[in-house]
Amino acid sequence: MIRLKNLTKIYRTDEVETTALDNVSIDINEGEFVTIMGPSGCGKSTLMNILGLLDSPTAGEYHFAGTEVAGFSERQRTSMRKTHIGFVFQSFNLIDELTVYENVELPLLYLKMPAPARAQKVHEVLERIQIMHRRNHFPQQLSGGQQQRVAVARAIVSNPRIILADEPTGNLDSTHGDEVMRMLTELNKAGTTVVMVTHSSAYAEYATRVVHLFDGHVVAENYQEALRA
Repeated sequence: MIRLKNLTKIYRTDEVETTALDNVSIDINEGEFVTIMGPSGCGKSTLMNILGLLDSPTAGEYHFAGTEVAGFSERQRTSMRKTHIGFVFQSFNLIDELTVYENVELPLLYLKMPAPARAQKVHEVLERIQIMHRRNHFPQQLSGGQQQRVAVARAIVSNPRIILADEPTGNLDSTHGDEVMRMLTELNKAGTTVVMVTHSSAYAEYATRVVHLFDGHVVAENYQEALRA
């Protein structure tokens, strides 16, 4: 599904040049659950931003589902994101002024899905994530674990081919963190590709492969028997 070849990202100012990623080459197959680990500043967030088409590489190749997307314009990247990629963030990134239902519905509005189809999809995913009883609540009225449930529902409502989860348990206690990992595992078992950044070695065990970054380089890749809760 994803092929990165000699991917490089350099940030430049008038005085400083910083290499965030240096000739990174990774293949991610459809249906995999891949965890990316490494110390702060190693390039994890930069890599996730490029995988999610939120940023472009300085050099190298990025093939997504057989299409070379490294040179895409912002408009092309936006179109690809809307139809193929779901995001789950550490800080939830919910819109405080919208209800749970409206937050989950938002990606479908961007896709210009008709109202009846939107209603059906949102109801299905709220039931699946077991948050339907909070559909008319606002994010501030929810616990951290409930907010992350809503974030996962929003990420999957458009049936993306891949979910990118950036420290999805970082703001949660262990009980709610375990709950989010179970949800990601179930989604992966149902066929969705998952790529997750985490600092937690315990949560990395849910993945089938762990990619280790250091100073912008891939320094190791470990295949493992995933923990399937």
